[in-house]
Amino acid sequence: MSELSSLYHELIIDHGRAPRNFGALSDAKHLEGFNPLCGDRLTLYLKTVDDKIVDVKFTGQGCAISTASASLMTQALKGKTFAEAEQLFTAFHQMLTENQLDEAVLGKLAILKGVAEYPSRIKCATLAWHTLNALLHDQQQPVSTETK
Repeated sequence: MSELSSLYHELIIDHGRAPRNFGALSDAKHLEGFNPLCGDRLTLYLKTVDDKIVDVKFTGQGCAISTASASLMTQALKGKTFAEAEQLFTAFHQMLTENQLDEAVLGKLAILKGVAEYPSRIKCATLAWHTLNALLHDQQQPVSTETK
């Protein structure tokens, strides 16, 4: 196993077992997301001031990839503007679905490019991200990976 591949697996295990920013936020916008194929379910909480994300958390249950992706996403989003969050969403989605890697935008999130090697797991990794995108656009309906 290459060093990068090993790091990818360690990261998934670490964030899957001990997710960061796990828990509910009071007085925050929130939206549910689910992946019917894998059974992943989450609720994403977003607290904003003006056009800036001041806090973000999630609750739910899912596979290690879904949980790790949500955990890493929440770490990356704190302090970002909505425009920066949308740029992260686009770069993350393109990395996994179009094999386009923008390390300048993604930073540490680029390690998740290894998910693209497992096409059946891409929806697991993008669930939290699609839920974020829906929240940023004030969508009220729960997000399903089967409509993306």
